[in-house]
Amino acid sequence: MDTGERDILNSAEAAEYLRVTPHTLAIWRSEKRYDLPFVRIGRFVRYRREDLRRFIDGHMQTRQPL
Repeated sequence: MDTGERDILNSAEAAEYLRVTPHTLAIWRSEKRYDLPFVRIGRFVRYRREDLRRFIDGHMQTRQPL
């Protein structure tokens, strides 16, 4: 099944998906704070939904730190 463009999100959509602001994503990109893949097409930035899911899974915490 080809889901096409629904799986490619712009910065605002990706930020909403992660429950952060687009500005936060811009900071993460510029500071290379997290290993969150993105695609730059000219001045546009896009994220794959699959990468966002993988990012969330990779940051899953099973217990509170002491």
